[in-house]
Amino acid sequence: MAPDRIKVAVVGGGCAALTAVFELTRPVHQGRYEVTVYQQGWRLGGKGASGRGPSGRIEEHGLHLWMGWYENAFRLMRQCYEELDRDPALCRIATWRDAFKPDSFTGAMEQTLNGEWRCWRAALPIAPGLPGDSQLDSPHWTVGDYMIRAAALLRTLLETITTGLDTGDQPASVADARTQPDRASIDSIAAFIRLGQLGTLAGLIQAVELLGTVIREVSPEAGRLLLPFVEAISTNARVQLREIVSANDESRRLWTIMDLTLATMRGILRHNLATHPRGFEVIDDYDCREWLLLNGASQQSVDSGYLRALYDLGFAYEDGDPARPRLAAGQALRSMLRAFFTYRGAFFWKMQSGMGDIVFAPLYEVLHRRGVRFEFFHRLENVGVDWGEDRHVKTLEFDVQARTPTGAPYRPLIDVRGLPCWPSQPLWDQLEHSQQLRQEGRDFEKFFEPPCGDRRVLQVGTDFDFVILGIGIGAVPHVCREIVERDPRWRSMVDHVKTVATQAFQVWLKADTRELGWEDGAINVSGFVEPFDTWADMTHLAAEENWQESPRAIAYFCNALPDLEAIPDRQRVDWTVTNRERVRRNAISFLDGDIAHLWPNACGPKGTFKWELLADPRSGKKNINLTGERRFDTQFWVANVNPSDRYTLSLPGSLIYRISPLDRTYDNLTIAGDWTDCGFNAGCVESAVMSGMLAAHAISRVPRLNEIIGYDHP
Repeated sequence: MAPDRIKVAVVGGGCAALTAVFELTRPVHQGRYEVTVYQQGWRLGGKGASGRGPSGRIEEHGLHLWMGWYENAFRLMRQCYEELDRDPALCRIATWRDAFKPDSFTGAMEQTLNGEWRCWRAALPIAPGLPGDSQLDSPHWTVGDYMIRAAALLRTLLETITTGLDTGDQPASVADARTQPDRASIDSIAAFIRLGQLGTLAGLIQAVELLGTVIREVSPEAGRLLLPFVEAISTNARVQLREIVSANDESRRLWTIMDLTLATMRGILRHNLATHPRGFEVIDDYDCREWLLLNGASQQSVDSGYLRALYDLGFAYEDGDPARPRLAAGQALRSMLRAFFTYRGAFFWKMQSGMGDIVFAPLYEVLHRRGVRFEFFHRLENVGVDWGEDRHVKTLEFDVQARTPTGAPYRPLIDVRGLPCWPSQPLWDQLEHSQQLRQEGRDFEKFFEPPCGDRRVLQVGTDFDFVILGIGIGAVPHVCREIVERDPRWRSMVDHVKTVATQAFQVWLKADTRELGWEDGAINVSGFVEPFDTWADMTHLAAEENWQESPRAIAYFCNALPDLEAIPDRQRVDWTVTNRERVRRNAISFLDGDIAHLWPNACGPKGTFKWELLADPRSGKKNINLTGERRFDTQFWVANVNPSDRYTLSLPGSLIYRISPLDRTYDNLTIAGDWTDCGFNAGCVESAVMSGMLAAHAISRVPRLNEIIGYDHP
């Protein structure tokens, strides 16, 4: 071993941790970093872990969709698949284009006054390029750029609403705004208002086009002139379009987006977000809905299915309470603007197998080839710190949950029809004392489980030089007790950066969705009822599973799970069982009632669910067929209540308490996760990847910060 090799201990196997490992083991480092990943249980993935259950069916922590603006995440996976270099003749998912398929259809549910639920469905256009294309093809987006796109969107919406209407003659005194110099355009604003040219639909369209030209350079002076202009456009549009948008649902929905866009533009100008050095962060103390109302959005627009879907997709409910929607306004704006204006290819990209199979198995294989060691069944118990002048981590204490009989590395993957996958259970035949462990009912991924008692303590200088802490923030107060107790910044972070439990269930059906009564085709929908407000049609995964008789539809449902109480002591063994039963009862109640709004033909004359529609992976075996609601027990459901499995919220006023992976308070410690201050402070794959890149930079100065798309901190 070369004497100058640096030992890095990585705790956790989620997106952030594995991104950091991928960066530290690139060829550019010439093997300088000797990396070991310590993972609780038998699989990698964190909140994105999945496994193969009965009939090879895919079982997820929840619903995972990638978005077309995930530039860093797609770049990581494209490089991973290229290096993996699978043979297409031997593996059906050989390239990243095999792994991810574009999906432009999305929807939001909204309830009419008579209680009927309708789907607000959209087919978003294919955008140029592909996510993760060359760095040179990835522009640096500013608030001004978003404003230009917003103005273009306003014009498109306005023209769509007024299609087929007589908009009158074009205003004679206003030249074509696309060819005017900025000064002339600014002067034209006063003429528009003075001459009353906003009083016609044609004038409105011309004004919005002019707005898109002037807004290219949003200086403080231009902002003061533009604000009354935007307010005038909004006021006149509301008056002139009132009757049009009340005539049908489609026009009303388009107006909702216009109204929210105009409120956003007013707010950006009022708060000088385009010129302020902190940009969107200035308004992170506001809730998004609160901020939109303050800037002129109507209550109807703020309560729309469109905006509720934004909250639902981010589980943005404090303590999981649907009556407490809370989402930092600046981060919400950054999310919406990047999602709608910067995506490449399709708006959504669907994985063609489980996230474990598509993301974490390839990463594991590539990193294993690079020489990374993986120590599975290592549950972190404590991070010990030397509190001297150069504060540093001195020990990492683990509970070793299981060992192989010979001490050989655990081999975690299984083959499902030629595809390397993670199983939903440990591969018991590889473990020492496996029969005893199974009889004891050991659940290695359960946080609320007594330690096995086999202790392993790693020492700085001997076992590691650097530590990357890649666990979820929910686990930090339990395993970083010394740091949280003595470091006010960490204590403030765990107090303010909150998480929420989530719940999910999957059903495999004997009828396709059209037979069930859904007429809109395959779709991803949010904004529906509690306790499961988000649904995705995942029928495309049936071909990846091993059923004797393939199901004709697969549906995933998910939502936040309200907390019963504060996270209990670690020895509360029944906590997971209690919450899992809650999710089961929620799912059965949902299917027996609310599913009728989506799938009317799935219910009988009394409105209750036809349980015989559920496909049983064990069908055909003797004495196991279940009837009634007991048939739900053949499906899959999960309560994500383990601290590291909980979803990280972006609550108003909380983001300033996040600590960056670049923080140097501790000489040999960096953190990685979507809960860190990473430049996009939300719970998503892209945030985790950005955080992992920052953690690698903190140790090696690679990648360069300007190579992290969307990272614009000083």
